[in-house]
Amino acid sequence: MLHEERLRVPAPDGDIRTVLISPTAGGPWPAVLLYTDIFQLAESTLRSARRLASAGFLVCVPETYPHGELAGVALEFDDAGKKAGLAGAAATTTAQFDADRVAVLDHLQGRADVERLFAAGFCIGGHLAFRAALDPRVEATVCFYPTGLQDGALGADADAGSLARAADIGGRLMVVFGSRDPHVPPDARLQVVSALYAAGLTDLELHVYAGGEHAFMRDVGARHDPALTDLALDEAVSFLSGR
Repeated sequence: MLHEERLRVPAPDGDIRTVLISPTAGGPWPAVLLYTDIFQLAESTLRSARRLASAGFLVCVPETYPHGELAGVALEFDDAGKKAGLAGAAATTTAQFDADRVAVLDHLQGRADVERLFAAGFCIGGHLAFRAALDPRVEATVCFYPTGLQDGALGADADAGSLARAADIGGRLMVVFGSRDPHVPPDARLQVVSALYAAGLTDLELHVYAGGEHAFMRDVGARHDPALTDLALDEAVSFLSGR
C-alpha cells in the first residue's frame, strides 16, 4: 500500500504545490524528485510516480509551473493543454526552475523519512532532472526522453547551458530515448551522448528503445507503448537501486 499527500513546499517565489507518494511501511526511503512533462500533475504522471513508490521510493512530484497562472492546474492532453503548457515553459527562466529545485531538495533533505536523494523526469522534466543531477546531493538521476539538452533550450532561455555543465554531475546518470522521438532525433542523441562522455562521465547508461515515440511512457493516447514503459520503469528502478 502507498501513502499519498499533497503539500506545499516553500520557495523564494512562493509555495510549490507538490504530491508526495511513499510506501506505508518501513522507511526512511530514498527519495526521487520526479519532474512532470509540460502538463503538470496529471494523473498519467502520478500513475508512474505510484509505480516508483511501490518499488520502495518516496516520490516527490512538484508542479512544473508553480508560481504563474498555471499554478494548481493539471492540463489536459489536448491542443489547448499543450499550448498552455508550452506557454508556461516559455514564461519560466532557468534561474526560476533552479531555485524551485533547490527548495524541493532542501525540503526532502530535511525530512526524517528520507535517506538519499535521486531525481527523474519526463520530457522537459527530463531536462530539469538533468539539472538536478548538477546538485552534489543527488546521487543518481534518470532522464526520460529529455528535450532541449542538445541545444540548451529550456523554458524562457534559448540556451540554459545544461549539457556544457555535464562535468559537474557527480552522481550516476541514465538517459532513455525513443528511437522515433522527433524532438530528439539521432543526431541530437549523438550530440548529447558525445558531450556526456567528453565530460568524463563514466557511470552512465543510455537506452534507446526501438519504435519508441516521444512521451511513450504517458499512458494516454496512441503514442503510449506499455511494453516499453514497463521496460523503462524496471530499468530505472534497477538503476536507482544501485543494481
